[in-house]
Amino acid sequence: MANENKALVSLSIAARMTLNVHSLNNEGGEGNQIQTRMVDIVGEDNVLHNVNAISGDMLKHVLMEHYYRRAKEDQVNLCASCQRLNVNRINGDDAFLKETKGIRDADFIDQMLQRCAMDDIGGILVTEEKRSVPRKSICEFGWVVALPEISRTESYFHVKYVSERGEKQRNEDANDQEKTGANRGQNIFYRPASSGVYAFVCHLELGRIGYNDITQQYAIKDEKERQKRAALLLESVMYSFLELNGAMRSTQLPHLVALEGFISTSSSAIPAPLISPLVGGSEQRFAYREQAQEIATALNGKNSGPVQLHNFDTLGQFAQQMRTLIDTSTPQALTF
Repeated sequence: MANENKALVSLSIAARMTLNVHSLNNEGGEGNQIQTRMVDIVGEDNVLHNVNAISGDMLKHVLMEHYYRRAKEDQVNLCASCQRLNVNRINGDDAFLKETKGIRDADFIDQMLQRCAMDDIGGILVTEEKRSVPRKSICEFGWVVALPEISRTESYFHVKYVSERGEKQRNEDANDQEKTGANRGQNIFYRPASSGVYAFVCHLELGRIGYNDITQQYAIKDEKERQKRAALLLESVMYSFLELNGAMRSTQLPHLVALEGFISTSSSAIPAPLISPLVGGSEQRFAYREQAQEIATALNGKNSGPVQLHNFDTLGQFAQQMRTLIDTSTPQALTF
């Protein structure tokens, strides 16, 4: 990547990630069986396959948790509700809602974007005070879905075992159960663990940071503030891979053993190319990267254009490229 600052309008990431023995995508239980989330996809063979998947909602939640921590650390503007990491975000900021009661929706969006970086980046539907005002998110995540040929989910038996000595002592002293380790009503249960190669996609509209979609103008005039918010967003995307969150991490922390893909960027209204890593299946490992390069070449034309593509083959290379983008890029101002 170039070492000079470059203004970016959009950024996309497509990657294949190898995750072993994880339970990030549990969706509840039935009886004594914990259920894993499954979706149907069309494979390279044009046949429907039922595979396990991690919800894009979960990834967005992970991203915003990282963003919250960095925003607090760097003292970026947050509304009173986001200061407490309240999921209602600005809908829970009673003081702000009282201050802005009765003003036009366009002016409300202006003040909200100035007030809170998390509502700017993460988007929100404001429904309090009889409003219905949407703020579209800057970041978009798709489902993380397993390649049908390279994934498996198995169920494992779990129970709390009690030693013979513990049982004997429990019978001798019924009042000392807590010290013996006796089973106090805990049932046997089964829980899943999944391993496989997963397809990941996301898209960031960096040019819309601080942008009021109603007035078609920027509510945040300070370019340094927009750049800070963009840098924290890119950092948070990187951290989301380094610390995957989700279900059952206390005993089934996932093993992320491989990450490969591409980062595409655009410095104009031309979209940063994004193609699913499901393309090619298990037989054509880099087919999606090859197609992305063809698309980038077509978008740029004969001359060096606004679209750039950067491949990575390891988690370390991904982190290095993200760090370069964080240090050398700024969000481009839209000129629609």
